[in-house]
Amino acid sequence: MSAPVVLVLASGRGERFAASGGGGAKLQALLGGVPVLQRTLDAVRASGLAWHLESAPHPGMGDSIAAAVRATRGAAGWLVLPGDLPLVLPETLRAVAAALAGQSVVVPRYRGQRGHPVGFAADCGDALAALAGEHGAAAIVRAHAAAGRVLALEVDDAGIVTDIDTTADLARAEELVRRS
Repeated sequence: MSAPVVLVLASGRGERFAASGGGGAKLQALLGGVPVLQRTLDAVRASGLAWHLESAPHPGMGDSIAAAVRATRGAAGWLVLPGDLPLVLPETLRAVAAALAGQSVVVPRYRGQRGHPVGFAADCGDALAALAGEHGAAAIVRAHAAAGRVLALEVDDAGIVTDIDTTADLARAEELVRRS
């Protein structure tokens, strides 16, 4: 089986970032001197996995995921990674991809907290391609969890839960970058 494709979602409007006092687009905000989205893409490239950047405007996360899945139809699966997770590690991306073998859904966890990228096997493709609205793929995860087909994968990567939604989030991420 070939590896899944990482879907980097960069279609959001960043309204919470702007409301918190952020100037400009949050994905272009500098983190350690590098734009947030660039850091995310650098990790994806370093993972060695195939990837797709979904940056066209969409009304909600569900619409973004659906468009990205349709653009990569035929993939062995997908890792859904919001573009505002600039500290995710390449080895975490590879671990989620590897864990998809024999699973329908893989949800990474850091110290018990759910994070991204969430991995979906090819059998989830039709449901992902049909998504719409703000809620992303949570309903698909719940349906597979009810059937016992979700793997919770514990990883040692705070980057899976370090998203940049506000200027305070950016400041916390900056501190993590300084300490690393």
